[in-house]
Amino acid sequence: MPSAGVWMLAVVAGALVLTGLPAWIVLIGVALVFSVAGIALGPLSLALFTAIPTRLIGLLENDLLQALPLYALMGALLNHLPLAQMIFRVGNRALARTGAGGPLAGLGLGVLLAPMNGSVGASVATLSRVIQPRLDAAGMPGERSAAIICMASTLGVVVPPSLVLILLGDAMMRAHTEALNITGESIRIINTQDVFVGALVPAGLLLLFAMGITWLLERREALPAPSPGRRDWLIALLTVAFIVALLGGVALGYLYAVEAAAAGGAALFACGLLTRTLTVDVLREVLRDTIAITGALFALLMAATVFTLVLRAYGTDRWIGAVLSHLSWGEYPSLVLVLLVLALCALVLDAFEMIFVVVPVVMPPLLTLVHNVTWVAVLTLLVLQASFLVPPFGYAVLMVRNRLQRPLSTRRLVRALLPYLVAQLAVLLLVLAEPRLVWQRNPLELAPSGAAPQPEGQLQGIEVPEEQPDSERPLEMSPEPRRPADAQSR
Repeated sequence: MPSAGVWMLAVVAGALVLTGLPAWIVLIGVALVFSVAGIALGPLSLALFTAIPTRLIGLLENDLLQALPLYALMGALLNHLPLAQMIFRVGNRALARTGAGGPLAGLGLGVLLAPMNGSVGASVATLSRVIQPRLDAAGMPGERSAAIICMASTLGVVVPPSLVLILLGDAMMRAHTEALNITGESIRIINTQDVFVGALVPAGLLLLFAMGITWLLERREALPAPSPGRRDWLIALLTVAFIVALLGGVALGYLYAVEAAAAGGAALFACGLLTRTLTVDVLREVLRDTIAITGALFALLMAATVFTLVLRAYGTDRWIGAVLSHLSWGEYPSLVLVLLVLALCALVLDAFEMIFVVVPVVMPPLLTLVHNVTWVAVLTLLVLQASFLVPPFGYAVLMVRNRLQRPLSTRRLVRALLPYLVAQLAVLLLVLAEPRLVWQRNPLELAPSGAAPQPEGQLQGIEVPEEQPDSERPLEMSPEPRRPADAQSR
């Protein structure tokens, strides 16, 4: 019954839509039902359950998981401190002559703060509280302001070191390792920094398109904007410079993502103390939100680990690889097919569920056919980012509608989001047609698209581990890759 894993994914999607239960409960429940059925019918054995504790213990020993509570802490601090309002006021004043100062400042705020927020939900909460009242005061219709908030909250997904980008990079590294186990090739395995660098140009293109669309749609006669004081200008400029330096340090390899998250959290905490805005009540709310978000992410990750264990025990991952090989479609058609599957799954699953559940299943077979792994990772990232904006189930769309607490016309909201979705589709098609838009950090060590790597020994002293049985396979998460040697030498 190797196709049982596909039915597991279908049941999960249906249960999430019909029941509204948290994803981790659905994943655990479906995995339990299918494992019991597999044991009763014969394809699985009771030994499957003995592998679960070992996998979970090893999962929680992963150093990369330190970033989860740190990102949650940064998002909570940004949501409860007045720092975001200050940056928005300064940006609105600086861009007032464009006639679209408020909307453009909102997009800029999303780019700066969303990578530090750690999740789209935290970004939506911050941006809704900061820019929504000001856009309403300027007379902007609610659907158009909601579309701007949705777009701004998702732009940070593709800007390192966003949590989605980090976790996707780690998942792609594991998938690449499994693909090399299958093919027996010896090349350098992709790491998270490869994805950081590869996403820079597509992220820049998407940002330019979003700013152009916002300016064309929202430009009007310049409206008077409140003039911030010198203190606001100074704090805002210093904060922006710190964030840019932090993000640049991660993208260039000077900082680990965990180090950057810790530095960002410490800086926000210190800013709250110096400005006397981090009171005892505010700190209590920050800690409560941090614990709640961290707990939800850990529960989802552990449930996904159990779910994929059962799915792989059925042999679904190997069955998918056999199907792709049997089709003999070649590189591009197989890639497009997998991207379409990801897009369909993204209609009911959010980015974290996709990264923890779907990517580890479909990517290893695909990477045995497509050897430009960074290109595939960036395409996957763009699909995930676009999934947040697809109404009516897009995660950012749902979060904005819940935060606004007022009715929005679905037709008008779709019309307001359509230009941004077209821009995202254009960037996706450009990257799909021209892989060179994805920068390769070490192009000589990664095989070009369409050419299989040649086994000429291990590169960079990295060995590909031998394939292991399903019950002993590596976990879906792995320690954060080492900082590259060229970055360390700097």
